[in-house]
Amino acid sequence: MKILKWILGILVVLALLFYFVGMPYLKEQTKKISPEKTATYTQNDLSLSVTYSSPFKKERVIFGKLVPYNKVWRTGANEPTVFVTGTDISIMGNVLPAGTYSLWTIPREDNWSVIWNKEIPGWGATLASGGSEATRDAKEDILEVQVPSVVLPQSVESFTIMFDVDDQLYLSLYWDTTKIKVPINKQ
Repeated sequence: MKILKWILGILVVLALLFYFVGMPYLKEQTKKISPEKTATYTQNDLSLSVTYSSPFKKERVIFGKLVPYNKVWRTGANEPTVFVTGTDISIMGNVLPAGTYSLWTIPREDNWSVIWNKEIPGWGATLASGGSEATRDAKEDILEVQVPSVVLPQSVESFTIMFDVDDQLYLSLYWDTTKIKVPINKQ
């Protein structure tokens, strides 16, 4: 009985060490490979930000291979992408209330679904799947829109999210030779 308590105590200590030392170390190492970036837009009473991890192409085939078509993607690496709006906004005629959301996508060859979800899970992908299965709970989706994808003339090495102002404000996502633009309007 004494040995069992001793072994259990060691296992608890090892688990705590992994949680408080190992996990922060692993998180730091993944940030070196896919650095965390933030895009912001503040103008005309709009305050928007997107925080995401930016993986690199590294001569890989991205969409349809590394990021499969027709499957939910956490839209970046490491943790899920986080979208914050300080005011209610309109996205393709749909209202997105002020708040903090996780941003998910479903890439397809000709169009993408872009999804805002009320939950922000810790990692965004299941460890059991080797990172290929998203942890998004579809019941917590607040908004989903479909936008066309555009083929870029040149490859973009690092996954990039930014706010573009053209004829209006867009949330733009670029990687490899693919670009999508999601129109955003003040509500």
